Amino acid sequence: MPDVHKGSCLCGAVRFAAHGELRELIYCHCSQCRKQTGLYYAATNVEDRNLEVEGAENLTWYRASETASRGFCRHCGSALFWKADELDYTSILAGAFEKPTELKGGYHIFCEDQGDFYQISDDLPKYAAGRG
Repeated sequence: MPDVHKGSCLCGAVRFAAHGELRELIYCHCSQCRKQTGLYYAATNVEDRNLEVEGAENLTWYRASETASRGFCRHCGSALFWKADELDYTSILAGAFEKPTELKGGYHIFCEDQGDFYQISDDLPKYAAGRG
């Protein structure tokens, strides 16, 4: 039986279950991620076919760019998902998972855009923009 990783928003109106192995965490320091969360994104992803969402009617999708949307709870405002239009997976913010997550850091992206109020002090790979 595959692993099931459960999580929710702060108020519990949106709950999810991600089935199977999760990707390493990507830390995104772009201005959109900083403005949405107050710091930076720490996100993994799961194939859409392996993601179950309960309370999807409580999600609001914000069109963040011409190619992607960000999903958050319309009640408590918890940032939960990032979804690119033409990809078959959804990124899930690490903080939304119930513990233990067993998630591990992978690398940092958009470091050139990071906030000036913190330092990236780990030894993970760092990319000025996306990891292309």
